[in-house]
Amino acid sequence: MTHDTTHGKGNVAAGQVQEAAEAACSAMEETREQLRMAHGQLRAFADDLGRTVLDLRASRAELERSYLDTLNRLTLAAAYKDDDTGDHILRMAFYSEGIAAALGMHADGLRDLRVAAPMHDVGKIGTPDAILLKPGRLTPEEFAVMKHHTTIGEKMLAASSSRVVRIAATIAGTHHERWDGSGYPRGLSAEGIPLEGRIVAVADVFDALTSKRPYKPAFEFDTALAIMREGRGTQFDPRPLDAFFEISGELWAARDKVSSGLRTGEGTC
Repeated sequence: MTHDTTHGKGNVAAGQVQEAAEAACSAMEETREQLRMAHGQLRAFADDLGRTVLDLRASRAELERSYLDTLNRLTLAAAYKDDDTGDHILRMAFYSEGIAAALGMHADGLRDLRVAAPMHDVGKIGTPDAILLKPGRLTPEEFAVMKHHTTIGEKMLAASSSRVVRIAATIAGTHHERWDGSGYPRGLSAEGIPLEGRIVAVADVFDALTSKRPYKPAFEFDTALAIMREGRGTQFDPRPLDAFFEISGELWAARDKVSSGLRTGEGTC
């Protein structure tokens, strides 16, 4: 009697295929479940990381605000030595920002300059009052001492981890340089002087000319412009000076409206 083994073998093979398919489906489902769990864990990790980053940014921003506030108060202390209101540093920062905007500086640069510019004379904290407040012309020896306020301020600010404060250090060390190379402390000239220093030089001199000081009365607006025009290409970079001339009327009209918020710690960032 002959047995039909072909059909039996086929049933066995089909069963094995079915078992393999079921095992594969089970493995795939298990893999999908593991992937779902991993995805959930990754989302939770991403959420935690995002919150951590936001917290770090907030902490860093608060730290920078506190840091800048401390520096601004130190700056104000230096300003009070030869300006009983401290408004000079606010006005010249306002003028500096206006000049930079007229030159097309980007928004972040304007913000940095607005915060950094008031620190330009922080080194005067180390200048003797007898020299700083002298009502007459300084002797050559006294003027040599006065010049040190640039390098003192630069050294005070240069080691900072803050980009804004490092810009302030650059300004402190270069705002008395002259376009023709006859300035101080290093005798830099032309494009060798950082742009921020060239801009602040214009703003600083204009406010100094139009403000009363122990050694001089305040000059009228037109007189100050005439004096500054004489320094075009020698004391001042023509570019920021010309930009200033174009908007000087607007800046002058807004001069008395410049807020003294810095004295109360406002507007430091």
